[in-house]
Amino acid sequence: MYFNKLIKFKITTFVARLHQNMKITNEIIDHIAHLARLEFEGEEKDAIRHDMENIVSFMGALQEVDTENVEPLIFMNDEINHLREDIPAVTLTQQEILKNAPKKDSDFFRIPKVLDK
Repeated sequence: MYFNKLIKFKITTFVARLHQNMKITNEIIDHIAHLARLEFEGEEKDAIRHDMENIVSFMGALQEVDTENVEPLIFMNDEINHLREDIPAVTLTQQEILKNAPKKDSDFFRIPKVLDK
């Protein structure tokens, strides 16, 4: 219980600080775009800024919700996964699989080199 309150306090404090101090700048958009390997220019950048400001505003609105007596959500629903029994079986042989490979080396697939040493 103490741990849940501590986490809730830290998140609440972070969101409050974020909402009060967060100004979405071109530098922030460029940094996030770089991390996501995206590029935004002109109207796209303005649209992204607007969307990000809406997200931060929504986080501020969530800050105002009273969650004092609400238990943390661990699972989204009460459903239980009904899994089939795992029975090992040979469905395809190694030769059948390698038969369709564009390149092979005795028992293995050959692929282009991905990493340089």
